Amino acid sequence: MAYFSDDFRQFFRDLEANNEREWFLANKKRYEKVVKKPFQDFVQEMITRMRIEDESIAIAPKDAIFRINRDIRFSADKSPYKTHMAAVISPMGRKDHTHPGLYFQFGGDKVMLAGGAYELDKNRLVQVRQHIVDHDEEFVQAVNDKRFVASWGEIRGPKNKILPKEFRTAAEAQPLLFNKAFYYSVEPDASIITADDLAEQLMDYYRNSASVRTFLLRALGA
Repeated sequence: MAYFSDDFRQFFRDLEANNEREWFLANKKRYEKVVKKPFQDFVQEMITRMRIEDESIAIAPKDAIFRINRDIRFSADKSPYKTHMAAVISPMGRKDHTHPGLYFQFGGDKVMLAGGAYELDKNRLVQVRQHIVDHDEEFVQAVNDKRFVASWGEIRGPKNKILPKEFRTAAEAQPLLFNKAFYYSVEPDASIITADDLAEQLMDYYRNSASVRTFLLRALGA
């Protein structure tokens, strides 16, 4: 049995065309029935499954799920609502963008999955870079792991134009040292949202990130 009905996706298509408070309030019961409650249940399912493999994941769905309301204070786009539901499952949930867990985002016609260390402060960035330098062969093996490459492709992230001098020589052989973040992402076909095996498909992606995820956890001292 599928976790989400076709109306989950249709709700977001309709919201994209009517992204205003009056429309949302008029469709709030529909939102709660076909979007909010099923998504909460699915996040709980994913937490339960992922905790079997990482017992440090002991959060509730409310700790993982992002609000549908947009923060429009500093945005030129004043649309009040996001046109997707999103959650991140890690030991600290949505408040932690450093610990490599699993992020998933479902909308009308788009799915995005991601993981890795997305926001690193100066000290943690130095930690990760130094770990790469100290364990260069292990890092190369991790990013070239067949399962990781098949599911995620490669490590992404914004880059520094100039590196601290202690990393410049190593960066000639390992350009990923220029990264300010180390994440991976993929956009599967949105039809997976209504698939019976959605949770297992996401678990496959999570498991296939293990080589890079484990390396980053060690780098961060987790």
